Amino acid sequence: MSNVPAELRYAKSHEWVKLAGDGTATVGITDYAQNSLGDITFVQMPKVGAVLAAGSTFGVVESVKAASDLYAPLSGTVLAVNSALDAAPETVNQDPYGAGWMLKLQLAQPNEAAALHDAAAYTGLIA
Repeated sequence: MSNVPAELRYAKSHEWVKLAGDGTATVGITDYAQNSLGDITFVQMPKVGAVLAAGSTFGVVESVKAASDLYAPLSGTVLAVNSALDAAPETVNQDPYGAGWMLKLQLAQPNEAAALHDAAAYTGLIA
């Protein structure tokens, strides 16, 4: 069974979002996604300052099994990317909700988060 932390929000495309009270959010891929992909070998991220629309592609994750696009769960401007994943992409497999985070966004429309799944709904989606 996949780990689905209750405090996060989830996109149908298997990204998670940790909302902060200051209008920012941290984004990564779920435990279910990393497990489905297998051993991750490469992560391509956007540049800091990139403007993302909800649902748009923001990068690619490659594994021994496949390459998969990453989708922005919310609209916003990229404040930071996890550059540690360049040297250690397997961190996404080892700690998808912690050290394996992918990017931080300054949200353009914080109300978009209401459309994301809570943990119970996401668990139902992947069951």
